[in-house]
Amino acid sequence: MTDIDINVNARAAKASVEPRTHLADFLRDHLNLTGTHLGCEHGVCGACTLLIDGMPARSCITFAAACDGARVTTIEGLDNDEIATELRAAFTREHALQCGYCTPGMLISARDLVLRLDEADERAIRVGLSGNLCRCTGYVGIVRAVRAVIEDRRKRGILPVPGGGRAELGPAGSGHGASISRSEMARKPVGVEVQENAGSKAAIADFVPDKVFEERFTITAPPDKVFAMFGDVKEIAACLPGVALTGEPTAVHVEGLIRVKLGPISAGFRGAARIERDGSTMSGRIVGTGNDQRSRSSTQGEIRYRLVPIDAGAATRVELAIGYSLQGILAQIAREGLVRDLAARLTADFARNLERRLSGAAELGPAQAKSIDGVALLFHQLWKLMRRLTERTGKR
Repeated sequence: MTDIDINVNARAAKASVEPRTHLADFLRDHLNLTGTHLGCEHGVCGACTLLIDGMPARSCITFAAACDGARVTTIEGLDNDEIATELRAAFTREHALQCGYCTPGMLISARDLVLRLDEADERAIRVGLSGNLCRCTGYVGIVRAVRAVIEDRRKRGILPVPGGGRAELGPAGSGHGASISRSEMARKPVGVEVQENAGSKAAIADFVPDKVFEERFTITAPPDKVFAMFGDVKEIAACLPGVALTGEPTAVHVEGLIRVKLGPISAGFRGAARIERDGSTMSGRIVGTGNDQRSRSSTQGEIRYRLVPIDAGAATRVELAIGYSLQGILAQIAREGLVRDLAARLTADFARNLERRLSGAAELGPAQAKSIDGVALLFHQLWKLMRRLTERTGKR
């Protein structure tokens, strides 16, 4: 038997398996995740497709033991994924499924296409889905659904992820640290795909976020002025609660520390980020990664922004797409609703502080806080739950 320790749908899973056990069988028989379907069991039909470290892979020909230390996402783990949600709606609208047996693997492969294709090219979509076989639909509705989602996201200014987040050649999951000894693995949080020192100026790889959501706010200043402010890293850092720079920033690279407090756990994520800006489209992208040695947690994050002129150019609507992956102890505490609420509050604080900076006011607001306190956010989540229960009781 072989002991494995993997992360499945953001939950730790430990087991002893026979070396010959395939990942699909382990997920279905040991974890009861039956959304991963078995068809040909030769890696041909694509029904068993899932994500290993964010990359699509055939689970029927992947050994579970080979995934020790990896991050696995099945179709069940994409319930609240933004792209998967849009694809499910499009599949329903375009009648892109009949018996549904191929659909879980088809959705995961389609999600990869939505992430990385520049445009909704029908030939590229058909080639990309050629490894997923369907006996029912004739593929017409499937292709229409994928095209619709790609077109809609590109119109909304959501840019593709080059290569779908692939940073190197090789089998899916080959970069998760299989060549690292178990003692070294214990010292390194799973999921960080940068060099040993997260604060170094080494290249920060693209990645596929586990969760993506959107925020927006309005600033009473023209877009060019807001875009110029976004280019001043020190000014922007001063507007963000719990953020401190740990090195001299450049136009394309920044090193810093984000302090977070969730109940009894205090974390300081120290890391670095890559900055991309496009003045022609008034848009940009920030990709970062960080570690907290104390809680043995790691995070990867991506923020895409676009500035849209409103009120005849006198004001600006800032549109954000925020993606993140979180591993370690904090991943077990920071549920999606809590993270969304945290992002909403941080965005509101950031917008207020940015407005003050642009208006010339010296006084800043919550950005001066030493850490981001999650206790208040937790109580806010409980309050919202109680309100929903009260409303349901009232309706009855």
